[in-house]
Amino acid sequence: MKTLYLECSMGAAGDMLTAALLDLSDREAFLEKMNSLGLPGTVIAAERVSKCGIGGLQISVRVKGREEESRDVHEHHHEHEHHHEHEHEHHHEHEHHSHTFLEDITALINGLELSEKVKADALAVYGLLAEAESRAHGKPVSEIHFHEVGTLDAVADIVGVCLLMETLSPDRVIASPVCTGSGQVRCAHGILPVPAPATAYLLRDIPMYAGSIEAELCTPTGAALLRYFVRDFGKMPLMRTEKIGYGFGKKDFDRLNCVRAFLGETEEETDSVTELKCNLDDMTPEDIGFACERLFEAGALDVFTSPVFMKKNRPGVLLTVLCREDMRETLVREIFRYTSTLGIRQTVCERFLLERSETVCRTEFGDVRVKNAGGRGVSRSKPEHDDIARIAKEQGVSPAEIRKKTGL
Repeated sequence: MKTLYLECSMGAAGDMLTAALLDLSDREAFLEKMNSLGLPGTVIAAERVSKCGIGGLQISVRVKGREEESRDVHEHHHEHEHHHEHEHEHHHEHEHHSHTFLEDITALINGLELSEKVKADALAVYGLLAEAESRAHGKPVSEIHFHEVGTLDAVADIVGVCLLMETLSPDRVIASPVCTGSGQVRCAHGILPVPAPATAYLLRDIPMYAGSIEAELCTPTGAALLRYFVRDFGKMPLMRTEKIGYGFGKKDFDRLNCVRAFLGETEEETDSVTELKCNLDDMTPEDIGFACERLFEAGALDVFTSPVFMKKNRPGVLLTVLCREDMRETLVREIFRYTSTLGIRQTVCERFLLERSETVCRTEFGDVRVKNAGGRGVSRSKPEHDDIARIAKEQGVSPAEIRKKTGL
């Protein structure tokens, strides 16, 4: 399986992610494509530089001849990242800059010479950004505005990452826990803590830590891109690495300031799951069923019960919840909320997985989603039961008859 692993020990920003992915790809072809898109007054360049004795790429985006600059409480390496509600002070504070809204961004991206997939990915990332700003500032998404220069800069970063993801086409994207940095950042709203509110919202349920550097290491754009593309967060899996890319930030610290990207093959798909268990002997079946529904809604991978005998030979129920590590605290809280247990046991398990995908089969009764799995000498497919059941209800027959008629 073609796997991309992103090391975010110095955070993530749009330009750093672009540079790291570009270091795995054809630099000249990418720059030619980006600079021919027609982004107004925007020129994208990539320079190979050396930092701490390591070679990598650094991206620069010039809008109308200059890069956006900022003066923050703590110097940090994403000078051009805060393009939205966190509009920074500029050296030319008297200049007037117009603002654009999400609908303007949508029109801009839809007008670029890009594949439909890249457009859809870029708009989805911007949707995440707008939602985060909406939550942070208590405004409807329709009222969130983006600073003109910063908008073009961010569009270049976001479109660049989406274009490179399409070019590299990894089957799976994994990232390390995200270092956010610490301290404070100055923006149009005043002095805010790091991570900024929008970044913190985008990183919810994603493993993150402050680290020792007082600077904003992870920006909203970087957080949105990670949230959209990364499937799992954790340690690097067992993989045969073919290429390594280094994407440098603009500022220098006492450690290498970069996102590092590893591209390679993983022979066996494995991941870690947390197993949470508790015994219940004083809840009704109805209440247990309700708790299971809430746990699924809260993000559990699986929830099931088993009959057990407890103290004094009392019949009871063993509740088992499977979840990803980053959802553990959420699920623990929900188990205590919806059950009567006084304690929860935890086990971390490694599981082997088949490669999974989903296709759509067009039938005389309508579209049916088909789940496919393969690997380790195994190949199997199964129609989505909900689709079969829906068609069976519409036709007034059994699900078995629909499967027979469609050959699924």
